[in-house]
Order: sequence, then C-alpha cells, then structure tokens
Amino acid sequence: MSFRRKRGCSEHSGRTGRRRRSAGGLVATLAAAAVAFAGAPAAFAGAPAAHGSPNSPGSAGSSASARQAAVPAPPAGFSTTWSDDFNGPAGTGLDTGTWRYDTGAGWTFGTGEIETMTNSTSNVYQDGSGHLVLKALHSGSDPSAGWTSGRVETQADGFGAQPGGVVRMQASIQQPDVTTANGAGYWPAFWMLGSPLRVGVPWPGSGEVDILEDVNGRSSVFSTLHCGVSPGGPCNESSGIGSGEHACPGCQTAYHTYAVEVDRSTSPEQIRWYLDGTNFYTLRADQVDATTWANAVDHSYFIIFDLAMGGGFPGAFGGGPNASTVSGGQMNVDYVAVYNKPPAGQSGLGPNIARAKPTTASSAESADFPASNATDGDITTRWSSGFSDPQWLQVDLGRSYDLTHATLTWEAAAASAYQLQTSDDGTNWRTIYTNSNSPADIQDTALSGSGRYVRVYATSRASQYGDSLYELALYGTPTDGGGGGDPGGGTLLSQGRPATASSSENSSFVPAAAVDGNTGTRWSSGFSDPQWLQVDLGATHTLSKVVLNWETAYATAYRIQTSNDGTSWTDVYATTTGTGGTQTVPVTGSGRYVRVDCTARATQYGDSLWEFQVYGS
Repeated sequence: MSFRRKRGCSEHSGRTGRRRRSAGGLVATLAAAAVAFAGAPAAFAGAPAAHGSPNSPGSAGSSASARQAAVPAPPAGFSTTWSDDFNGPAGTGLDTGTWRYDTGAGWTFGTGEIETMTNSTSNVYQDGSGHLVLKALHSGSDPSAGWTSGRVETQADGFGAQPGGVVRMQASIQQPDVTTANGAGYWPAFWMLGSPLRVGVPWPGSGEVDILEDVNGRSSVFSTLHCGVSPGGPCNESSGIGSGEHACPGCQTAYHTYAVEVDRSTSPEQIRWYLDGTNFYTLRADQVDATTWANAVDHSYFIIFDLAMGGGFPGAFGGGPNASTVSGGQMNVDYVAVYNKPPAGQSGLGPNIARAKPTTASSAESADFPASNATDGDITTRWSSGFSDPQWLQVDLGRSYDLTHATLTWEAAAASAYQLQTSDDGTNWRTIYTNSNSPADIQDTALSGSGRYVRVYATSRASQYGDSLYELALYGTPTDGGGGGDPGGGTLLSQGRPATASSSENSSFVPAAAVDGNTGTRWSSGFSDPQWLQVDLGATHTLSKVVLNWETAYATAYRIQTSNDGTSWTDVYATTTGTGGTQTVPVTGSGRYVRVDCTARATQYGDSLWEFQVYGS
C-alpha cells in the first residue's frame, strides 16, 4: 500500500499542467498494516547487484566510489526500448531533452511532504561514475523545515505495452543509506504515472504504478497501483491496491534491481512487481472492474524518481523528520531501462518498413516536433501537429508494398479519430483502416491494402492540443515480389538504428546516413587510417550477412566485427582485397553491436558508405 498522490509541472511544448492530489484518509489504513511484511528476507534468493557500500549520507564518495553497471541486455523475448545510464560528467545536471525537473514546495504535491524540490546540482546531479543522485539536504535547526531535495520525470510518456504485449520498467537503485534511527522522514520512490494525466485526465483514474517506495530507512519496498476515483472507489483510494511492506535487506547499502511488468498478453491482464528478479507481488485485472483497469493501465506512462521528506506515508510509520534525522541522505540510480515484448505473432512481421523513410505532415507544432520524428525508430521523439482538425502525417515507402500491419504509439495528445490511407502517387488516397473514436495511445492493427505512400489522416483530437505521434510502424512486403533488398534471407536489423563512427569528413556525411535506408546519403570518414562505423541493433541478434554499399572512396582492407557491449569485439569477417561497389558478406555470429573496421583506403579520401546493412534474426 502506498501514499503517493503526486503533482508536478508538466511542460509539454509550452503547456503546463499541475498534477495534484489529496492526501487524506490513509494514515489509519497504513498504520494498521505497518507491521505486515509481504515476504520474509529468505524470499530474496537473487543476489543484489552490489556496487560497494557507500559511506554515511553526505560524506564524500558516497556514490562516486561505486562501480557503474552496464544497462542489462533485455530479458528473453524482449527488446530494449529506451534506457539511461547517467554517464554525464561529475556534478552536472540531467539532459532536459530527456528529463524534466519537478520543482516547488512539497506540500503542493498533496502528500504532506515538507521539502522543496529544486533543480540545483546540490540536490540532483550525475556523479561522474554513472549514477543519478537525488540528495536531501537540511539547513537550520528545525527538523520539520529547511529541507531541499530532487524529483525528475521523463519528458517522454510513450512507455507502455501494445495490446497483447508486455512492457517492463526497471532500475538499479541504492536507497538512502540511513536507518530507522537516523532516517525518519526519508521517502524514496521510483514510479510512473499514466500519460493521460498530462492532458488533463484526473488522478487516480489515469493510473499510477509505484515500483519502489520505502520510508524511514526501513529496508523495505512497497508497490502499488492507484486507480479509479478518490476517496474510496474500486481501488480503495487514497491507499490504492498494493503489496504492503516487503522486506528489502541491504537496500540502503547496495544497489538492487526494482522492476514492474505490465502484461497485456495474459487473460486477465497482470501487473507484476520484481525485486532482484524475484516476482513478489502480482495484481490481476479481474481484481477491479474492466473500465477502471483499462483507464488506469492500458496506455503509456512516464517514469519518475524522487526523494521526498516527511508527509503522510512516513507519518504512518512513526513520523519524521525529527532531531535525529541526518542531512545528506541520497537515492542513487545506476540505470533505468524500458523493455518491450511484442504481441504473439509479431515476430514474423519482418522489419518496420516506415523507419527512416521520408515523412511529411500537414503541420508541425514547432521545429522541435517534425514529421520525421514519427519514423525515426526513437520512442522518445515525436511529431506534433498544429492545434486544429484535420491533420495528416505521410510516409513515402520508396516502392509499393502490400501492407499487413500497423502500430501507432501516440503521445498523450492523441487523435481520437483517424484513418490509415494508401496512395500510389501521393495525391489520390484510399482508406484501408478507420479508427472511429479510440483515445488509447497504443494502437495495433492488421491491415489489408497496398501503396507506396501511407498517411495517418486525423480528423478529431483527444485533447485541446495537436495530434502527437511518437512512432508509426508499418509492415508488409513489396508488391513486385522483391525481398525488400534482402535476397539472402534474414531481417534487416540496422536501418534507423543508432550509428557512431571514428570520425566524419564533415556534418554532411554523418554515421546515421549509412543506416537511413537512403542510397542518396552517405557516411564519409576523415582522410586517414584506420576508421570505423558502428551500429547498435538495440538487442543481441543472430547475424546472417552484412551488405556494404560503398561510395567511390572505399576500403580495400576491413573487418566486420560484433560485440555484446560495444567494447570487446569479435571478428566475423576480414579481407585485404576489397573491390568497392556493393559487397554482400555472409557472416556467422551474434551481437548487439556490429561495426566495419577499415584499415586501408583505396583512395586519398576517407572511407565512404552509402549504406551499411546488417541482417539476421
């Protein structure tokens, strides 16, 4: 059970929404359950990912001395959708393109908190060793006043499960290194709110999933779903439906992994909570009515970390802060990741044929939200239209396809009514799918139709804002019977994926140009040996071949290499007699990262590739 009814400043393209909830009615409920642990310490068979034991709160090196862990590879059947491992320089704040700060007095969060949340690097910073630190600091002699701390949330709110799929949110966290003797009032949390909240759908109906909460240094974890109406309702608000207190030994002195899975592939649907890989609590959809569950769960979310001080939840377990509460306690986050498992059957759909293809739109809210964002393969970027109806987004697939499937991941400002249309010439359109009035932000549908051009024609908005789309994914096969440029079998894995290189000749010939699916753009290196180009496939794949489409300035000697971590490399092919042109190289091996390592050039210029294509399964 939990207490977190939270508010924050949601700055969405210049619009601001205050999320605020009442704090009443929970103390008696929580106090009654305060001594009930959902599991004993023996339940934690998984070894914690310990990075060392930091020193006492506020002391030097309390997180900087800890070793950073890499973001884990996705679980079997999942792929990595997004992650952050906080690799900024020591003492720096967060990238505000990825994160936003929730600032202001704690009492405005509706929970009775007493801290002031700031964006100061005294309270929120990266430690230079791969960690985000949220630090609570006290000034003055009154323990019930003078506290500052930090709270951050993701800019993106498109993290969710497709209908029939699963999403997993996971973070490695060290709770504040305090005890019940000196930690009264500390309230760390890792949690997420439903994206509809950002466009005015009220809490708790819009949904809140608390992944980790602990209070007063109790070495515990509380996990909760908030839903329905408050007070009371089907979800017993303001308490919510949750695990109760679950033992978390060592969670103040070492990093542990906290995760939640929203599983829409089962019937009934489930939410499962995990500590160090062990599922300790499961909530089923049939424990509340269908409408309440759908409104609270079946959509996307945004992720939040915060370290509160005081309030109703600590108050239910003895209160605080008090004269013994130490200043400088910190919540350290090693990484956060979102993993997705697609619905059954989607693994056979083939590559997303819309990714990195030329995309245009009727309008854009601003230069920050262009049409191309909806087909870049990045769930944290989006297209947003002007604030009127109708609007459209159009992608040129480059050739005609027989379309079989589409997935649309909307931002909270979704289209409530739209059509999917195809065209052979970009002028004359035919409708192959109609969504009459579905405001859910993750929509997945089979298609039957063909065309070179596909557009989303939106006729009605679910909010007062524009139509805003994180990703449009399309699947199908060329109508001319071709294999989509894959005569040797396997799925094209590299197109649109993040690419880096040892150098670029200039800003016109960047690494991304070699994996954009466009043979009119290219990467070109500096004019020296050696040089390399690398692509991150996002997950480990079994590889079948690599196709190199060289520009006139090609490499005569190069290696194809694979890696699971981007650091240690294995050769899967090598030649010293490269001839340029288009070279198809069969390979045997696996890896998340693939690179071409060029050691000798055929010309005085750099190594230059129109396209670098990696195939596999």
